[in-house]
Amino acid sequence: MPHRPLSRRTFHRLLAGAAAGLGTARWSPLRGAPAVVVSDRPQLPSGVMAGDVTAAGAVLWSRCDRAANLLVDVATVESFRDARTLRGPAADPARDGVAKLALAGLPAGERIFYRVRFEDLADRRRVSEPVVGSFRTVPATPRDVRFIWSGDTAGQGWGIDPARGGMRTYAAMRAVAPDFFVHSGDTIYADNPLLPEVKLPDGTLWKNLLAPGKTKVAETAAEFRGAHLYNLLDEHVRRFAAEVPVYAQWDDHEVVNNWYPGEILDDPRYTEKNVDVLTARARAAFFDCLPIRGQATDSIHRVIPYGPDLELFFLDLRTYRAANSANNQPVAGAATAFLGRAQLEELERRLIASRATWKIICSDMPLGLVIRDGPKHFEGPANADDGVARGRELEFASLLRTLHRAKVRNLVWLTADVHYAASHHYSPDRAQFRDFDPFWEFVSGPLHAGTFGPNKLDATFGPEVRFTSLPPNFKGGGGPAAGLQFFGSVHLDAATKALTVTHHNSAGANLWSVTLPPEKA
Repeated sequence: MPHRPLSRRTFHRLLAGAAAGLGTARWSPLRGAPAVVVSDRPQLPSGVMAGDVTAAGAVLWSRCDRAANLLVDVATVESFRDARTLRGPAADPARDGVAKLALAGLPAGERIFYRVRFEDLADRRRVSEPVVGSFRTVPATPRDVRFIWSGDTAGQGWGIDPARGGMRTYAAMRAVAPDFFVHSGDTIYADNPLLPEVKLPDGTLWKNLLAPGKTKVAETAAEFRGAHLYNLLDEHVRRFAAEVPVYAQWDDHEVVNNWYPGEILDDPRYTEKNVDVLTARARAAFFDCLPIRGQATDSIHRVIPYGPDLELFFLDLRTYRAANSANNQPVAGAATAFLGRAQLEELERRLIASRATWKIICSDMPLGLVIRDGPKHFEGPANADDGVARGRELEFASLLRTLHRAKVRNLVWLTADVHYAASHHYSPDRAQFRDFDPFWEFVSGPLHAGTFGPNKLDATFGPEVRFTSLPPNFKGGGGPAAGLQFFGSVHLDAATKALTVTHHNSAGANLWSVTLPPEKA
């Protein structure tokens, strides 16, 4: 049956009954009796964001400079002619004034407009100026979908230099007008404080905007929040966030470089050496400062159905991993854990059950690129021996074998982490482990950080480089000033079901593209 847009009456009824916030969202009694506006209004220094969008809902996020009630007007038209007001939770200054509200009961496949205000708890007559955002809910019927992905924001000492245009890659991504954005990890660099200036090869200076949370390594919850809020000081990031909803996942730099559970740091910059303590604080800040559904005790890995032809599977390759090691164990066990048994089994089950044409695995690390942690240990799944699956590769061998035998088709991996863009094709014809179907892995980034690579590919699963964004004889180094920043876009054609993946640079130019026709099961 074709989807029919909901009537305004139905929209209002559903929204009224299902405005289940991350707090106690309910109808505002202010409708029809607007508050008197006086001086010294509350301010929204970080703008607005939406994320974790579904067919019927989304999570809204904003921040206030004082203790204040969150008020959100929600409408199906840009004029807000049919708006109704929801009262969300109060912004708490002890948590930097952040506030989130989960919406439900929205019409599928529709553009939703929202308007955020805050009402001062000390004087309810003081109401902020509104800040407007929008997002499109997940479609219930086939339609074209365009989304983007990348990773790595504000790393290696590269902060916001307003005189050089700030975080310009976000402006290029916004110009694509995507339905949503997958941030593939390293949403912040909690372990990369900023210096006031960076000297560039031409002798000029990159001048960083400085703010709390980016002048030392993050150890407290407030410092981790400060690192997240720093990115929103950039005008391009704020404009992007107001127009493009995000699905965020984490990697290592949300806590500290190459971290794993149980690690004790040997780093003089830290007074807190226990990574588990730092991770708990970083995780709380991650949920506080991004429009991700749930609380810090919830899973970061999750599955997002995006219409009948697309399903997104978000991995968490941090929380359940064993310690980084030589990664050459011949038999799976506690020391080879990477996704962890529970996440791996759930992923296999959900992929086999999926009826979407395309299954997109959103991974915070690449599968075949060799990523080291010091001279003897490995940070990623690949172990550089080019042989049969060992160590962390065993989990991925199990996954690929299971999907092959279940005849799961049209699998695509999207990832970041290595600070350059690349397209890899994996085939059993080139592999040491051969019990799987061919698939593509697309790598992107950085958004605003140092540029590195290229990394060596491990031959276990038969990868082949089809594209790399790096110029010949690239030696590494540089950052946003050098222009080697990248993001990728994915376009699903509703008529043909074909998937087109394109790599872009920080100006938005197309660098390379491939169109993948769907295989029949």
